[in-house]
Amino acid sequence: MSRIELVKGDITRLAVDAVVTAANEALLGGGGVDGAIHRGAGPQLLQECRSIGICPPGQARITKGCLLPAKYVIHAVGPVYEDGNNGEPEILASAYKAALQLAKQHNIRSIAFPCISTGVYGYPKPEACEIAVATVTAWLDRNQLPEKVIFCCFDKEDVELYAKRLKQPTTHS
Repeated sequence: MSRIELVKGDITRLAVDAVVTAANEALLGGGGVDGAIHRGAGPQLLQECRSIGICPPGQARITKGCLLPAKYVIHAVGPVYEDGNNGEPEILASAYKAALQLAKQHNIRSIAFPCISTGVYGYPKPEACEIAVATVTAWLDRNQLPEKVIFCCFDKEDVELYAKRLKQPTTHS
C-alpha cells in the first residue's frame, strides 16, 4: 500500500508519467473525466486517438499526453453496468490490468487513475472501488512498475470510499 496514494482533485493537473482516462470504445472523448482529459490535452490527442481506432471494453491504449503535465494518456475502457451478472467485474478488472500492463511496457513510474465506469457507465461506486483497489494492489505485489499509483477522485463520495478501502489520508491536488 505504500506505493498507492489517494488524491482529491483534477487528474488533468497531476504531474505524473501517465494519467488514465475512463474512455469510450471510440476513444474520441466524451463527458466526465474523458472529456476533461481531451480538453486539457488539446486537439492533438483526438487526432492520435482517431488513428488508433476502436478499443474494446476491458482493454486499454496509450497516447502522448500532448498539452497535459503527464507524458502519456492511457485510455482504459470499462464496462457499461447492467446488473453485475454480465461480466462487468471481470471487464472492469481487465481495464485496470491493461492500463497497468501498458505502464509497465512503457517504463511508466507514476500513474494516476480516475474512477473507471462509475460515471455515465453506471457502475456502482462501492463495487468499482473494491475492484480497482484489489486489482491494483495485486498488480503491485507482483510488479516493480509502476512505482507509484495515484487514485485521483473528483468528488467527496469517491474520496471517502477510497480512503476507507485504503485506510489512508487524502492529499489534494
